[in-house]
Amino acid sequence: MTNSAVTVGGLVVRRGGREVVHDVSFAVPRGQVTGLLGPSGCGKTTVLRSIVGVQIVAGGQVHVLGRPAGSPELRRKIGYATQNPAIYADLTVAEALRYFAAILRAPKSDVDRVIAEVDLGAEAGSLVGNLSGGELSRANLAIALLGTPELLVLDEPTVGLDPVLRDSLWELFRTLAARGTTLLVSSHVMDEAARCDQLLLMREGRVLATGSPSALRERTGSADLEQAFLRLIRDKEAAHS
Repeated sequence: MTNSAVTVGGLVVRRGGREVVHDVSFAVPRGQVTGLLGPSGCGKTTVLRSIVGVQIVAGGQVHVLGRPAGSPELRRKIGYATQNPAIYADLTVAEALRYFAAILRAPKSDVDRVIAEVDLGAEAGSLVGNLSGGELSRANLAIALLGTPELLVLDEPTVGLDPVLRDSLWELFRTLAARGTTLLVSSHVMDEAARCDQLLLMREGRVLATGSPSALRERTGSADLEQAFLRLIRDKEAAHS
């Protein structure tokens, strides 16, 4: 078994006749939290969609858990939380989770488990349409946690959450990784980078750098990861000037 849960080689994606992801290659280690960091619009969501198998790609290869992305066998092995939740507004949180649990053939007990994990117990009987933005994000994450996914692909899961809740969710991510789950978490908030085991730094459809937070700090001579990211951008621009 390879030590990589995801391998991406030479990924190219075009949209509307324009290339938006340019020859991207990287690997995601198993059982770790890998952060996909970069500004909004840099291609993070497109890369995640390619990994989940819902994005048409123009070139390259994407393998997930040893199989080509999009393979039917992967459907119950991947938990995917999109940036824009798609949950029926006229169901309660518990009803929505029971619905998705049935589709995924997850144990009925999973509903209570994931509600507790994302701290939505007080809202379990509330209609999804009445949830705040942060509560909706947590409900969306709860769906991704149903069953026992080997890989969690989370697109901006902490957007709109207060610092206390963000901290609790990152504790959950660490717990899941300790159990052997692989997490790929996208964010445009650089202070979340330090919470990851590995980082993929993206800009303008390209991966600028990969490595652990400490390795990237050492490589750039920067104590701060945001400064390290800026240093990498300046170095790349200088190399092409």
